[in-house]
Amino acid sequence: MAKNWMSTRQTKFAAYVTVYILMILAVLAAVNFLGNRYDKSYDATSNKQFSLSDQTQKLVKGLNRDVKIIYFDRQDQFAQARDLLQRYSNLSSKVHVDYIDPVKKPQQARAAGFTRDSNIIVDSGLRREPAKSLTEEEVTGALIRSLKTGSRNVCFLSAGGEHSIDDQQPGGFSVLKTVLERDNYKTRTITAQGEAAPPDKDKAAVTVGQKPAAANFEVPKDCNVLVVGGPQLAYAPPVVEGIKSYVEGGGKALFMLDDPVKIGRDQSAVDSPELLKLLEGWGITANKDLVLDLSGIGRIFGLGPEIPMITQYESHTITRPLERIPTAFPLARSLDVKSGGNNVVEKLFGTTEDSVAVTEVAPNGAIDVKKGKKGPFTLAASATITAGSNKSRIIVVGTSQWALNNLTGSNSLGNRDLFSNMVNWLSSDEDLISIRPKEQTNQALNMNAQRQVSMFWLSVVFFPLAVVAMGLGTWWKRR
Repeated sequence: MAKNWMSTRQTKFAAYVTVYILMILAVLAAVNFLGNRYDKSYDATSNKQFSLSDQTQKLVKGLNRDVKIIYFDRQDQFAQARDLLQRYSNLSSKVHVDYIDPVKKPQQARAAGFTRDSNIIVDSGLRREPAKSLTEEEVTGALIRSLKTGSRNVCFLSAGGEHSIDDQQPGGFSVLKTVLERDNYKTRTITAQGEAAPPDKDKAAVTVGQKPAAANFEVPKDCNVLVVGGPQLAYAPPVVEGIKSYVEGGGKALFMLDDPVKIGRDQSAVDSPELLKLLEGWGITANKDLVLDLSGIGRIFGLGPEIPMITQYESHTITRPLERIPTAFPLARSLDVKSGGNNVVEKLFGTTEDSVAVTEVAPNGAIDVKKGKKGPFTLAASATITAGSNKSRIIVVGTSQWALNNLTGSNSLGNRDLFSNMVNWLSSDEDLISIRPKEQTNQALNMNAQRQVSMFWLSVVFFPLAVVAMGLGTWWKRR
């Protein structure tokens, strides 16, 4: 008697195999669909080398217009570019990436704006901006320049020995110039006519060859932000009056004032009494002291107590993205803040209770912390000033050392981001306030002789023998 076709062993086996294959194909199709639609990855590197920065994510996710990123190179180089550019398009459907081989498609490349100077172009429809290299820093910088139209000028004052944006040495501000221009700001130095006022009455007489103090000084009207970067001499009265007129006329300014306490043979900055009086009238008083951080946090970075480390900040638009990101402030003075009248003053950050402020240092550099005033102390503050119908913004920081190249050039500190955020807030570019892309660094694995020997025994001897032992054990059990 013929058996039912489903009861045969071969038919059942064929049915099982068919169902099994269909299930595998369905799972693969579902995984492929979900992988394309929800492209997620986890970056386990310590410096997040394969993750886009907060600034890039904030900028791209907030796009309100389509942006095209065009990459020009040989076709065999497209895969390398996709590793970075695909992350941009994954953040927003408004980002479109095109890859063009200028050798195979010269006409298309020329129509897209290809030049020999750059192989990446960002086009927001407002204007095209090139990126100098295939890095997040350059691509995001080009995106900002493409979106931010109009002229925005940051002017650095030169009237009393301030740090220079053209100085590429550790004590210069050239890094600040680079990061500002990447955010589509234009930078320049403005110089007050004449020399700064002498620091004391004994030097009041004009010496031979010294220029007389400026009869008047006016901050150019096209300066969106004025930066006073650590004057080492007292300002002449016309310079202070010019700053006052600029700020109260609706201007924005960042003041970085070094402490006047002499440390050993170091000749510290000389205070400008009229400038300090002006800031005090706006609600921020700069004290004549030196703040020492006794918490020990600086030891983690190899720093002494004269360089306060900040890891906690007030809840302010400027500092909110810097949560748990350390910043360093060498040789800082404390500030007292007080809101009053039409001025609203806010503390940005300061030291903990494990700090003291001293007013004198021995010639050999010795400091008696017992004579110091106990903290906490404010190191930076912002103020919104209302003068008539004009509303102005200022920021005061109790040192200029934190913005020098040797600290803003460090990827382990947030000083560079903090400065950029301050300028963004002053210029009302709050959409740019964030943590910016960091330069890629190669992290070499340094191994001493002992570690090399351990690595040899583990990889060449122990692990292979362990595999052989497991195999022998399995064979013995099944024998």
